[in-house]
Amino acid sequence: MPGEIIEYTLAEVALRNGKAGSPTWIVIRDVVYDVTQYMEDHPGGSELITEWAGKDGTKDFDDFGHSSDAMRLLKTMQVGVLVASDQAKNRKKHATASGPKEITEELSEEELLKKKRSKRRMFILCG
Repeated sequence: MPGEIIEYTLAEVALRNGKAGSPTWIVIRDVVYDVTQYMEDHPGGSELITEWAGKDGTKDFDDFGHSSDAMRLLKTMQVGVLVASDQAKNRKKHATASGPKEITEELSEEELLKKKRSKRRMFILCG
């Protein structure tokens, strides 16, 4: 139906990362855009978009400071919005609510040991 807003999860967006012939979608401010046809026309080069293909690129998009023309052009590529549970404000709440303790409990002892070793190696390398 025309004008209907389609909702996507971050997992669905991640499948559209431009690899293996899939379209290239990005998320900016909880809105999903299909930028496949725009890749080669992007003034900064397609590599900048590829970095955020299938992901939320809001921070880098905002940090660069795009023009009002760029914003208008982006709106023409909108394919949907993120479902409420995957929107940025709710991702932060979910991450805070679950906290590191629950994440740690989900990892096996072997995975935790690998993680600790990796951190130790990084500390030794980086000081």
